[in-house]
Amino acid sequence: MDVVRQTLSVVLVFVVLGIALWVLRRAGGAVSLRRSLGLGRASDRARAIETVERLSLTPQHALHLVRWNGRELLVSTHAQGCTVLGECARIKDA
Repeated sequence: MDVVRQTLSVVLVFVVLGIALWVLRRAGGAVSLRRSLGLGRASDRARAIETVERLSLTPQHALHLVRWNGRELLVSTHAQGCTVLGECARIKDA
């Protein structure tokens, strides 16, 4: 009898969790819960670092144009690590 009782208890817990998840999804609570915990999509959060553009030179070498706190930096990546090449001045088309 103990095995049947334990099995029914586990099934009941899963049913209750399933109903709670269904209610949260239906009410939109799961989305707001994720946002309040900071687990939302990266596009939902303000980003301090953003990749503007990437140019692959070889399989192990690439150039990255990175925006960081309003500044744009040119960074090279290679097998030994990465190197900041300098700050970029964007030329706007006339």
